[in-house]
Amino acid sequence: MRSVAAIGSPPQAPAHVAIIMDGNGRWAQARGLPRSAGHRQGAEAVKRTVRGAGELGIRHLTLFGFSSENWKRPAAEVGDLMGLLRHFLRTEIKELVDNGVRLKVLGERNRLASDIVELIDQAEATTHSNARIALNIAINYGSRSEMVAALRAMVKDIEAGTLSADALDEAMVGRYLMTAGIPDPDLVIRTSGEKRLSNFLLWQSAYAELMFVDTLWPDFGVANLQACIEEYHRRERRYGAVGG
Repeated sequence: MRSVAAIGSPPQAPAHVAIIMDGNGRWAQARGLPRSAGHRQGAEAVKRTVRGAGELGIRHLTLFGFSSENWKRPAAEVGDLMGLLRHFLRTEIKELVDNGVRLKVLGERNRLASDIVELIDQAEATTHSNARIALNIAINYGSRSEMVAALRAMVKDIEAGTLSADALDEAMVGRYLMTAGIPDPDLVIRTSGEKRLSNFLLWQSAYAELMFVDTLWPDFGVANLQACIEEYHRRERRYGAVGG
């Protein structure tokens, strides 16, 4: 892995970068390999990107690992992905701790195997006090279902009298989302050239800069991340105001 120092002094990183990791299957297909090989290389890209994000000064990194729609994939492929998740949770936690990474898993856990849920709980507890960078991995996550769950919880609290309907505003809605306490992403990157959000952080990304890069996820690394940050700084973020 090329170090950030070797690439040059980067501009100050956005506080929160979110990435839709796409292209594992196409990477494998282009090489005549099974899709599982692409997922394994994608896992290596995760490790490179987490290390690079910490070096670049990103405080929050959110990775879309497995959507609630991905259960529709062939059972063997889903099994491979869950196996990679288990491997990551069993073998990479020490490195996360050593590098000051705090792990949080976003998404519904009811469809995950009980041993995976236990590993997630252990990993989150083990890394809870780390403060260099917060790594959020979205597993069995879908933004629309997240918002429906938040709405149900708000209605329940209003009916119970613990929340007033008059108190509802954007900040209050944010407190009911899975990302409560996490700043909204400044930059959302999708790899592989596809140009859609695919039900990822729809509420949270309302004012994020969107970036679609052609690089397939298994080939993504710190140089790609730095290039995205440099492009981010060339854009003017107006939040609805008139530009200069």
